[in-house]
Amino acid sequence: MLEIKKPIPGFEKENKAVFKQIDENFAILGLGNVSFILINPFSLMKDYSFEVPSDVKVLLDINEKNLPLVYCNLVKKDPFEESIVNFKAPILINPKNNTVAQVILDNYGYAPLKEFIKE
Repeated sequence: MLEIKKPIPGFEKENKAVFKQIDENFAILGLGNVSFILINPFSLMKDYSFEVPSDVKVLLDINEKNLPLVYCNLVKKDPFEESIVNFKAPILINPKNNTVAQVILDNYGYAPLKEFIKE
């Protein structure tokens, strides 16, 4: 069980989340009665980077020695390759103290998964 340290947009009343890591690329985040598929953005975009806002660093106790797991929400479509990756609002998880927060970035947007699949 994770403690939500900064309200997640659309789920402001939730203060706990369930996290299950599937493998190094995928995970599930449960908020109330809704579950989200998460994807490791670095497995798709090697140069994905951003500065973690200072308030989130404090809330999650993030520092050089205590780095978070970073995931992006995956909006599943059919076929799966049409699914959309939300690079704009990554989910940060500190597994050492079981905390989570979402940050909103100005320099990223959304992209179809098929853009990252090599034939």
